[in-house]
Amino acid sequence: MTVRSGSPGWYLRRLSRMGPREVGGRAGDALRRRRWRSALPDGPPVTGARFTAVLPAGTLDAVPPDAAKRLVASADRLLAGHAEYFGVERDDLADPDWSYDPKTGRRAPAGYAFDVPYRDEDAVGDIKQIWELSRHQYLTVLAAAYAVTGDERYAERVAEHLRSWWTANPPLRSVQWTSGIELGIRLLSWVWVRRLLDGWPGAAGLFEENPVAHQQIWHHQRWLAAFPSRGSSANNHVIAETAGQFAAACAFGWFPSSARWRADALRSLDRQLRGNTFGSGLNRELATEYHGLVLELGLAALAEADAADIPVPATVRLVLLRMTDALAAVVDNRLRPPRQGDADDGHGLIVDGAGTDRWGSLLATGDAVFGRLPWWPTVTGTDVRTPLLAALVRPYPADKAVPAVSRPASRPDHFADAGMTILRGPAGIWCRCDGGPHGFLSIAAHAHADALSVEVRHDGVDVLADPGTFCYHGQPEWRRYFRSTLGHNTLQLDGEDQSVSGGPFLWTRHARSRVLTADPSGAAAGGTANWCAEHDGYQGSVHRRRVELTAATATTQELRVVDEVRGPRRAVRLAFHLGPAITADLVANRAALTWTRDGEDRSAVLDLPGQLRWQAHRGESDPPLGWYSAGFGRKEPATTLVGTGFTDAAEGFTTVLGFHG
Repeated sequence: MTVRSGSPGWYLRRLSRMGPREVGGRAGDALRRRRWRSALPDGPPVTGARFTAVLPAGTLDAVPPDAAKRLVASADRLLAGHAEYFGVERDDLADPDWSYDPKTGRRAPAGYAFDVPYRDEDAVGDIKQIWELSRHQYLTVLAAAYAVTGDERYAERVAEHLRSWWTANPPLRSVQWTSGIELGIRLLSWVWVRRLLDGWPGAAGLFEENPVAHQQIWHHQRWLAAFPSRGSSANNHVIAETAGQFAAACAFGWFPSSARWRADALRSLDRQLRGNTFGSGLNRELATEYHGLVLELGLAALAEADAADIPVPATVRLVLLRMTDALAAVVDNRLRPPRQGDADDGHGLIVDGAGTDRWGSLLATGDAVFGRLPWWPTVTGTDVRTPLLAALVRPYPADKAVPAVSRPASRPDHFADAGMTILRGPAGIWCRCDGGPHGFLSIAAHAHADALSVEVRHDGVDVLADPGTFCYHGQPEWRRYFRSTLGHNTLQLDGEDQSVSGGPFLWTRHARSRVLTADPSGAAAGGTANWCAEHDGYQGSVHRRRVELTAATATTQELRVVDEVRGPRRAVRLAFHLGPAITADLVANRAALTWTRDGEDRSAVLDLPGQLRWQAHRGESDPPLGWYSAGFGRKEPATTLVGTGFTDAAEGFTTVLGFHG
């Protein structure tokens, strides 16, 4: 059973996952919070401030016209007061209430930031709804629209909203001051707002000549220096904290502490990027959207360093290079990456309009910064962010851009350290096999109980889908479902998850997986690709899974999945989640699958293990089963096929997915 975050039981479980050093650091944080309640200093006075981290001349000329058009369309919608966050439409953004959650209708209480129970939806509302607007990434969109059009309406709205936010959220006096990732991303947004408004006559008055802005920027950086994410929490949050701190200390280096903040943040960023990334380039959280977030934050920090002429450790560029190559390797033929682990639609820097492909944008930036390899997929879309970042990152000589490193000569399909294997066949067949660690650090905050799960696509369409994430706080039954073993394409024993949850971002026991065979090259060459792995998450039993992808012809392909359980007789449920575009006709243990792609009818046949009794579930809520979440806060019914029985089938359970024509 999942313990509610913030309850006494949760605190005990959370404490059990900390080491002595982390416990000591958190105790110091608690004392510091008590001191700050009654002793909040003013920031030092600022005189003669200048902003020099501007875009090079001619940068905006490189913005593609269609990308600029999308940007302006989104900015116009924002000007009209409209936006959508996590499935909730808002029409109040002309003059927003910064503490209001439109999803629940609640307002976060005012007062000392660390007294606000932000995890309690009954008291605060949905904190993600409140925090997202205050990341000010919609202001970077408006500022970018000003930069490409010169229309001062965008700049004036940005200035109006910044002044409003600064007034409503004085230092440490609202829920906006409780989480370091929010402060870090907000600082990065402010740097880009100032950069993109550089041609506007009011820009200096909004920032360099504004004592309120000085106080806000100083207090944000002081907060981040005092309360870094520690120990078991040092995941993507600490990357956002250090990237934002570093960016602000470079671009707004107006304070006596700026040089120290900048140096400390850069050291931490270097250390944390290495710590958060496997040698293969994949993010250690094994949650793909956080790979994207960390890569965005790292590239933005690199741009700030070069704009400020601050040397960065060579390892920073090396990690970002490896992350970019890894992303290029794992996407399918439509540039969609795996849907692995948690996903909350979080971005590091947004200057693009709706409809811009996030992953294509990152690969385009990687091409501009590092150079694409011959095996990289082709990116046909355009974006605004790539030419802006590329203009700031120096064109280092090839021999100095990164340490001497051998980049992959061909597309990698097996990432041994991350336990991820991609099987590919002709006609866009893509299959991800998961045999990696449960998650990152002792709490594995963003992991799902998905050991040995598979994810299968045909020409970018989810056939066997990872259902996604949907929510974090406030709806515990849905949080449990979307991160559960039953909520993934794998096998469950005795109705239990493979790993044990202690809260919505806490796992107290982790399943251990190991890959036994990984030969992913065969199917693309007309043969058979093989993968086999096992895990020990079910105490007293071992689940082993073999996956084979065979391409008989360019249009006839077969994916075979064989599940075996070694151990005592136990109840089993085997789940296969179909994508929302898939219609299934289940008769006995055979399901005929149909869907449409680009106006063309497609089909497949799923032959399920006959030893199990099969049933289709769709859009059920008590308990949840049969759902797909395309993005945070959004869910839609989708078919899930569940087979029930017992583990005493000596030959194992064989599932065959056949694509014909």
